[in-house]
Formats: sequence, C-alpha cells, structure tokens
Amino acid sequence: MSDQLSYQQQLDEKVARLSGQFTEFGNVPMTVFKSPAQHYRMRAEFRVWHDGDELYHIMFDQQSKQKYRVDQFNTASALINQAMPLLIEHLKGNDILRRKLFQIDYLSSQQGELLISLLYHKQLDEYWLEQAEQLQTVLREHFPVFLIGRARKQKLILDRDFVNETLTVNGRDYHYRHVENSFTQPNAAVCEHMLSWAQNCTQGISGDLLELYCGNGNFSIPLAANFRQVLATEIAKPSVDSAQHNISANNINNLNIIRLSSEEFTQAWRGDRTFRRLEGIDLKSYQLDTLFVDPPRAGLDDETREMAMNFKRVLYISCNPDTLHRDLLRLTEKYQVEQLALFDQFPFTHHAEMGVWLTEK
Repeated sequence: MSDQLSYQQQLDEKVARLSGQFTEFGNVPMTVFKSPAQHYRMRAEFRVWHDGDELYHIMFDQQSKQKYRVDQFNTASALINQAMPLLIEHLKGNDILRRKLFQIDYLSSQQGELLISLLYHKQLDEYWLEQAEQLQTVLREHFPVFLIGRARKQKLILDRDFVNETLTVNGRDYHYRHVENSFTQPNAAVCEHMLSWAQNCTQGISGDLLELYCGNGNFSIPLAANFRQVLATEIAKPSVDSAQHNISANNINNLNIIRLSSEEFTQAWRGDRTFRRLEGIDLKSYQLDTLFVDPPRAGLDDETREMAMNFKRVLYISCNPDTLHRDLLRLTEKYQVEQLALFDQFPFTHHAEMGVWLTEK
C-alpha cells in the first residue's frame, strides 16, 4: 500500500507541474495514464564491480556520482530481477566469463523472453563462447534466455539478438521484434496506453499518414488501421530492418518505411533534393493530411517544425515536455490542442512522456 501511495503522490506532483506548464495552450484537460508502481521497465543496464571473489551489479547515484551495489532492482521487470542473482552466481566462479566483464544489459519482454548482453574489456574467443553456451543452457532451466557477448568491434550472438514482444492495443495484439542495442519503449504497460491513445485520436479521419522517427514501427503499425496509406521514415538501419520484420509479422499492407532522416524527407518533399532511397516511392500518390512525430529529447529541428505547419492534423508524442512546449509555441499558430495526455513512462523521476493531438483552427 505504501508503494501505491508514494506512486500516486509523485504522479499527482507531476500532473500539477505539467498542467501548469501547458495551460497557455487552451483549457484542455490532461488525460493521465498510470504506470505499474514496480517492475515496469523491460530493460536495464548495470555496471559490474569486481571485489576479490565477489562480483555484483552496481549503479551510480545521479547526484553524488557514488557507486552503490544492486542485488535487486524493483524498477525492472520481474524476469530481470529473477535473472540477476542467478547470473551473478554462475559468473562468480567462472574466470573466463567474469574476467574483464564491465557491464551487463538486460532486455525482457512481457512474453517471458530475456536477452542478456555481457560487455567486456577484452576480445572474446572460442573458450569464452564454449563457457557462454554452457551458461545459457543452465539459465534456460529457469527461463527462455539468449546470451550475447560484446567487446570492441566484436559481437558474438549465441542464438539470436532479439526478444519477441506482444502489445495489446484496443483489444488487438500486435507483435514486435525488439533488437538488442536498438531503441524500444522501456515501459511496456504504458506503451500500450500510448498506442491505444494514438489510435483513438486518429479514428475515423481521412487521408494518409506521414510518420517521422518511426523506429521499429511501434506506432506506425497500429496506426495503419486508421489510414489509407502510411509513409514512415527512420534513419537507423537496425530499426528499419526490425520495422520491416514487424510489418510482415502483423500482416500490414499499407505501410511503407523509407530510410531517411526527418531533415532529408523534408528536403525531398519540398523538391529540394532527390534520394536514391526514395526510388519506387511516388510521394505525389500520398494524400498526407496527418503528421505523426515522436522525436528525440531535442524535439523537432527547425526545418521539420516548419514542415509540420503544412498538415491538417499533427499527432505529437514527446519524451521532453520542455522541447514540446517550445514546439507548440510555433505549432499552435496554426493548430489547436484537441487532446493532451501524460503517460507516466518514467515513474519516480522528473521525466515525463506526453501526447498532443492538434487540428487545424
């Protein structure tokens, strides 16, 4: 009960702060989507501390920068917490696997799969691979796990470098491949709220959708149900590859992803430049009435912000309320805020994920 009380208190404070920050954009009530109070992060990264025969996970205090030992991490998924002591116990007595090990990364899924990356300050050889395969076999007695070894310019994949995830959006399951070392939404439960909210905002509208910064297709795949066609851009090749797999896995046939940055697409759309990566894509065949953006913390760049003024509707997901506020100062010259949402993706921190649905005035 105390965890729930402290969670609600921090959420109330976050809502009050952000409501005040965005009040100038109209009297639009903020819809709030809660997170579980514990075990909400599907990924976690820890440094490793060697102390004689002892070996344990550590983190660093953000204020003091001092290290502290972490045996359990309730922020992370229950599966990660289950794996942490088991992994350490098996690493401690194995000199080949523990020597020069400096970091452990975990990536889990709601379906119970776990990817563990072991990062080293040494090159990995066939002896490491043999011991890692034995470790993977032992850990698989407890849960489906996939090990990866990383060193400078080296990546050894024992089986595969991804976990399978299923997200339920307005009653329908969508299937995703989440790849190691690529961006995925860390809070799966809140991500489902985000996707459902975005789908509900765009229900029943006409035309086609342009999405910038599409990643692995996290949003564009469920949003495709509401549009005739979806054109999405992403610059990172691993994310593009994942997105193509996810499109196929979900039987989506009206979504095209092109490997361009938002700046490059803006230049192509205006006719300033041509790109070989756009071969086979007829931009004039799209009726791009709606824009969806989910930019990095820096928000929209100047060119993209101006390009965003050319649509009937804009759906904006932001991981930084400050840059969102800055961008809205420009966007609300043309658009009005129809819906405003807070997704508590990062409980017990200052960070907040927000959503804004904008329509032409």
